[in-house]
Amino acid sequence: MKFGVVVFPGSNCDHDCYSVVRDVLQQPVEFIWHKSKTSPRVDCLILPGGFSYGDYLRTGAIARFSPMLDMVLAHAEQGKPVIGICNGFQILLEAGLLPGAMLRNKTLTFICKYVPLRVESQLSPFTRHIPKGTVLNIPIAHGEGNYYCDQATLKHLRARDQILFRYAAPDGQVTSESNPNGSVDNIAGICNERGNVLGMMPHPERCMEPAMGSSDGLSIFRSLLNSARILA
Repeated sequence: MKFGVVVFPGSNCDHDCYSVVRDVLQQPVEFIWHKSKTSPRVDCLILPGGFSYGDYLRTGAIARFSPMLDMVLAHAEQGKPVIGICNGFQILLEAGLLPGAMLRNKTLTFICKYVPLRVESQLSPFTRHIPKGTVLNIPIAHGEGNYYCDQATLKHLRARDQILFRYAAPDGQVTSESNPNGSVDNIAGICNERGNVLGMMPHPERCMEPAMGSSDGLSIFRSLLNSARILA
């Protein structure tokens, strides 16, 4: 499976994503500049974390109008996998590929720490091979990760099994105390109805090897690769 990492001005997790795909997953990967107007010949697109365009206006608001976003939209419409991590998730929300919006953290402070995530759905290829209820230890690093949607959208996400990850306690209990940023329903990651577009605030690329404190992020990418092999 070939990966493409989209690079925006202000991206700072692009090299992290590139490195783990190349060195840990041992899959082909290339950088794709945000001004590219050529359809990338890749199987999976990654929109990495960072501060695209300095987060001016609001997170992801300017990146949404980058020329490359037309290609991202077309890629998703073809049913190919797209993953937006942190700022990448914010961009997917701004682009309308996923529902909802991001608010400032309830603490109004930047949060950077490992948090437990409970796998809620196997709808997406990113979680299809992870048992439902599994608790993953994955870091967050954001100031605007407070996911918000109205009650009608939340009801729709629940009914369509589109909530993939929730912030939880180490034992898997979803509580208000285990919610680090105030996200509605403890939501940490969602997918589109088709399941091929994933947006998540935690950073799986930062926990792909034991030396990084956890290798739980690897299970998300392995699930994607296993799903692709089955389809092939």
